Amino acid sequence: MSKKHSLAVTNTILIALFVFFSTHLSAQNQNQNLTSRGDFWQNIQFGGGLGLSFGNRYTDITVAPSAIYNVNEYFAVGLGAQYTYVKQKEVFNSNMYGGSLITLFNPLQEIQLSAELEQLRVNVKGIGMNNFSNNFWNTGLFLGAGYRNGNITIGARYNVLHKEDQGAYSDAFMPFVRVYF
Repeated sequence: MSKKHSLAVTNTILIALFVFFSTHLSAQNQNQNLTSRGDFWQNIQFGGGLGLSFGNRYTDITVAPSAIYNVNEYFAVGLGAQYTYVKQKEVFNSNMYGGSLITLFNPLQEIQLSAELEQLRVNVKGIGMNNFSNNFWNTGLFLGAGYRNGNITIGARYNVLHKEDQGAYSDAFMPFVRVYF
């Protein structure tokens, strides 16, 4: 995909999300269940994820904090950040960092649907005989569903922009555990 095409797709997605948020948020302001404006910080939850994976000469560490604003009991919007370090000894190491926009919809108390737009900067460097360097931006649009119990959601998400052998992730399908306090 060319840079112009990738930028156009990203801009289209961002505009669509902005319109969706604006329309949904203005409709929700009419809802009697919303708290007063002075309670803004009471509707904020912080959380995110940590990931550690170790194997035969392989290390993968991820830190992904995020915060959401609960518009009401059904809908939340938020921002996230991510840093991932991956190393396969004597082959390569990689640093990925970036941010995301997330929307959560809970049609039932136990069910959570999500959409997440993620933009990561990926820096990969070969080691030893694999002397190479690859630096690029990776955009992902993840649609997910999970089972929610209190502050914890366990589920799976799918990157609808995933292309084989391109980008930061080897697979479009990813399980997740999401925690907010």
